[in-house]
Amino acid sequence: MRPTLLSLMLLSVLFGGNTSAQDVATEIRFAIPDSDEGLPGAGPIRRYDWMRNIWNKRRSTFADRVEQDQGAIVFFGDSITQGWGDDFGGRFDDLDVNVANRGISGDTTRGMLLRIDDEVIALDPAAVVMLMGTNDLEEHADAETIASNVGLMVDKLNQHDPEMPIVLCLVMPSSESKSRPAAEIKIINAALADLVRGNATVTVVDTWTLFANKDGDAKKEEFPDLLHPNGAGYAKWKSALIPIFATLGFTETGDDDFQVEDGFTSLFNGHDLTGWGYRVTPQSARKGRANWIKRDPSVTWPLVEEDVAFAGQTSTPDHRYRTINGRLVVTTPPEGRKIQQLYTTEDFQGDFTLRLQFRAGVAADSGVFLRGHQLQVRDFPLAGPYKDLTNFRSGDWNDLEVIVVGDKAKCTCNGEILEAAFDVPASGSIGVEGDRGQIEYRRIRIRR
Repeated sequence: MRPTLLSLMLLSVLFGGNTSAQDVATEIRFAIPDSDEGLPGAGPIRRYDWMRNIWNKRRSTFADRVEQDQGAIVFFGDSITQGWGDDFGGRFDDLDVNVANRGISGDTTRGMLLRIDDEVIALDPAAVVMLMGTNDLEEHADAETIASNVGLMVDKLNQHDPEMPIVLCLVMPSSESKSRPAAEIKIINAALADLVRGNATVTVVDTWTLFANKDGDAKKEEFPDLLHPNGAGYAKWKSALIPIFATLGFTETGDDDFQVEDGFTSLFNGHDLTGWGYRVTPQSARKGRANWIKRDPSVTWPLVEEDVAFAGQTSTPDHRYRTINGRLVVTTPPEGRKIQQLYTTEDFQGDFTLRLQFRAGVAADSGVFLRGHQLQVRDFPLAGPYKDLTNFRSGDWNDLEVIVVGDKAKCTCNGEILEAAFDVPASGSIGVEGDRGQIEYRRIRIRR
């Protein structure tokens, strides 16, 4: 059946086009190719009438903003990206760079591949935030096809600027009722993670775990139609992105003016890694490493064969640990999971109180070593083990306090007990671990 003018208008509104009767008759500046012949990539390109209309309207708007959006952080995607709004509702006004929306409702990864040169690369972006794949799934594309298209886009971005950061957001949860079952989304996300493993320009943000319920589907309170986020969903997505933007230098660029309390001594000066270094991997950890890698060969766990101090340096040689504006940042490893520990060069004995703040990325996994014994420090609600905390601030700074008396420690997060009697060896250093995702520490101080 041939769609009527009214049906075109209604479909456009449903898919974010906001089209009027006048718009339907506007000049076609950007037409979707009528066939796949000669086009890059593979898989579906949507050619419905409503899609042709939105494609033309959105791309015409983008073409008129090329000069205005030069050097911006480009958000590139489909309707979920378009849903931020072209001005992002002011959500990113506090960034030190502009943001540009290049989302088109209903688009697929192959459609995005057709657009990337004109609408992303032409802007010479400061960074690119990518979210895509959900519409491919509705059109029955498989994970291999989706990942291949994403790979072609990443290659184009890397070729344009080998240093340009790419933030790859995993496919968000939806519902089988939307032809987007959790099991298939998980397969796509695993393929995307495998695709970019080892690419240092790409930071993966786990926006599936961020939003999924216990069954792996979207939650009505964040995705009312089980496909598109509402205001609460976008706020949560922003909170997941801000720490990454801070590490990339787009926000939070001022120094931390925190003053250490009387009786405490700072263990981290906020400017460099003086007082910190790598220590020889102990034999017990080597055995654990061998067993772990046997179970999961994708895990990277470098061995340290001699002590190394990083006095005066702002980063470890591989940039896993970086000092940025008062923060000790354990960056997201390109390898996916990379287990490393950074320790104080000083050992500590006797009773002490350790205080610090930490901010965990989505599902991030880290830890604080207390004279050799690791206390888990993670994005607790998503990564555990302390999932029932009521005061935890997801995507924000949390206070950790450890009070050591004898061989036991009382460990609290924002005043809530993590461990009432945590075993602590008699002597050893303080350390912070990197494993999965990004986690930041600051205001690390001790009283003895």
